[in-house]
Amino acid sequence: MRIRATVAAVTGALALSALAVPAAQAGTASDASLSKPSAAERFGLSSAKSGLRATVAADDEELPKVSKLTVNSGKNIVVGTTYAKTFTVSVTASHSTGIADAYIDLWHGTNVDSGLDGLLLPNQDAATCTAANATTSTCKLTITAAPGSDLYKNALAGTWHVAVGVLAGDATSVYWNDYQATQRVQRNSTLTVNAAPEPVKKGKTITVTGKLARANWETFKYAGYTVQPVKLQFRKKGSNTYTTLKTIKTNSTGNLSTTVKASVDGYFRYSFAGTSTTPAITTAGDFVDVR
Repeated sequence: MRIRATVAAVTGALALSALAVPAAQAGTASDASLSKPSAAERFGLSSAKSGLRATVAADDEELPKVSKLTVNSGKNIVVGTTYAKTFTVSVTASHSTGIADAYIDLWHGTNVDSGLDGLLLPNQDAATCTAANATTSTCKLTITAAPGSDLYKNALAGTWHVAVGVLAGDATSVYWNDYQATQRVQRNSTLTVNAAPEPVKKGKTITVTGKLARANWETFKYAGYTVQPVKLQFRKKGSNTYTTLKTIKTNSTGNLSTTVKASVDGYFRYSFAGTSTTPAITTAGDFVDVR
């Protein structure tokens, strides 16, 4: 029986929403077209100081204090080939005059001032801020990542920087840090398993095949993930526990194939631990009847 598993984008209370991206609209970005706003531009301030990449307060100046940052409910951002992914970001901050607005973006590159090659901007012009009290608020925004446009090359998979800006209630005090945190943005993965023949006589050979693939943001197709370690696991019928039988590597096209001796009825599955650019995935079990 052939079993296919696909990593869902993200689930949970702040789950990613999905919007189709027609191939005709999916363009090719370039680092020359990417432009991050400064604090002054985002919050409409004239002070040059507010545009600093990492704001530093004078001895007598109070800046907003960030106490919590959440991106996509703390989960990796996983993007496939067909749909744009919209996720929620939030920041909790405080200031004696309260919090008026906040800003969050994700950027990729060696340096924010030069070498910027990826940028995910918020969808809203202003954050939705909910006050916990007179000084502290949690501000939320959403960000959309689309394959082929925002994610225009596969090299963008991996670790991104998270920039955070906060405007105090006095409308002049600003916190801004382009290196507030890091976040993984990954290429969605798929994995299949097929154990055959079925049924099989005890002592005979079972061949377990499969394929590990991941999203290619440049071609809008899934391609084999090569030379990756994948575990073959087995669970006896009536048991709830899988045991790893062996670890094998995908070949030059992402395919998997190995053999085992038939002993008892049970389920075979493949399990991939994931990498920094590609999420972990495990197939459902493929049952083999041993007679």
